[in-house]
Amino acid sequence: MSNRSFASRTYRDEGVILRTHKLGEADRIIVLLTKRHGQVRAVAKGVRRTSSKFGAMLEPFMVTDVQLVAGRNLDIVTQAQTLRPYGREIVADYAKYTAAAVICETAEKLTDVDGESTATHYGLVIGALSALSRSRHAPELVLDSYLLRALATAGWAPSFTDCARCSEPGPHTAFSAALGGAVCHGCRPPGSASPAPETMVLLAALLSGDWPSADASIPPARREAAGLVASYLQWHLERSVRSLKHVERV
Repeated sequence: MSNRSFASRTYRDEGVILRTHKLGEADRIIVLLTKRHGQVRAVAKGVRRTSSKFGAMLEPFMVTDVQLVAGRNLDIVTQAQTLRPYGREIVADYAKYTAAAVICETAEKLTDVDGESTATHYGLVIGALSALSRSRHAPELVLDSYLLRALATAGWAPSFTDCARCSEPGPHTAFSAALGGAVCHGCRPPGSASPAPETMVLLAALLSGDWPSADASIPPARREAAGLVASYLQWHLERSVRSLKHVERV
């Protein structure tokens, strides 16, 4: 292969490591969400050897500048440099770790493998991992805020004030994941949840980024909000997020 053809297949981007798994005796397959190329799956050769120069840079939750060579099925990592080592703080705390695991699993499910992922979703993941690593807010609040915003970015923005079906001004006392959030008495389907008013206020705060209100929320509202977020997520993904079961709620 000529140098010219090799160069045409080489590209560089920054990305967050969503997931890794072993390949052979020394290699690792990594799944990255990149800023400009969407979701990328690549092989990092030799990174499991103790002599590897960038094995630690390609661990989950790390934000890394990577150079890759495009391949037929998997790209190949040729260079890596850590930009933001969020993983170091996150893996040392179980609550942070489980929240980050859900964030990365959800991001992998929501972003397109073919590279159509927007910079908006990339920014959401980076912002959530940054908040976790710096202990800016309770891990469960960071997680639920990310999930709501990620779903909104994917086109499934919930409503927590006006009726999601007929737009009747709220607040309302019922919630339906299938209909898109808060529902009025006339639109409420059988079996709808009836969350406390404090829970709906918290959900709206998490979606809008009103952190003073979210941080001041009480534990019962947080627990109820978490259940509604999980049901809303599962309804729209049409599959479960396996790491959610490991998240501890206050």
